[in-house]
Amino acid sequence: MSVLAGKLRKATGKSATRDVRNDEAMPAVLYGLKDNLNLIVDPKELKKLLEKNGRNALIQLNVGGDASRNVVLKEYQTHPLKPDWLHADFLEVDVTKKIRVKVPIALVGAAPGEKQGGVINHIIRLLEIESIPKNIPEKIELPMDEVQLNQVIHVSDLVVGEDVEIINLPTDVVLTIHEEKVKEEKLEVEEAVEAEATDDAPADATANKEDG
Repeated sequence: MSVLAGKLRKATGKSATRDVRNDEAMPAVLYGLKDNLNLIVDPKELKKLLEKNGRNALIQLNVGGDASRNVVLKEYQTHPLKPDWLHADFLEVDVTKKIRVKVPIALVGAAPGEKQGGVINHIIRLLEIESIPKNIPEKIELPMDEVQLNQVIHVSDLVVGEDVEIINLPTDVVLTIHEEKVKEEKLEVEEAVEAEATDDAPADATANKEDG
């Protein structure tokens, strides 16, 4: 389990929040099983932890003077112009009970259908699952080495752990691979323009001969 240090935030409001961020820290809220806490955490440590273990990593959040809490990151707010994190919400979980989260679908390898001129349309990028926290996968891998042109991959084609339940409908489409219609339509337009030009050319040429 990943460990993150935090401390209680006594002062709240815009001024107090600004002071926290000026110290290169980040305000956060813990939504606990029995109480809620205003906290201060290190955004760099949190990002490092998530980059290593995934967005849904189970975190042991140690708060000064308080027992450690088992949490997951519920959501976070980023700066609109900078890569900085401004705020985070943590959700305390019971490690023995299932929770519902969204896990990224990672495409692994190259599809033969791409070599045949197909273009991948990745429709579902986050799969909704239910699992106890320790069994939540970092990602769901989808092998692409056998995906052919004009093939459709459904949720039912995905492979997850035995203790993981998929919430999406089995018939939901994850991705398709087809020839790019835009290119086909552009080619049809170009052919139509060429045909019109060809139809007009002989008439003009005949008229010029008659005038001569």
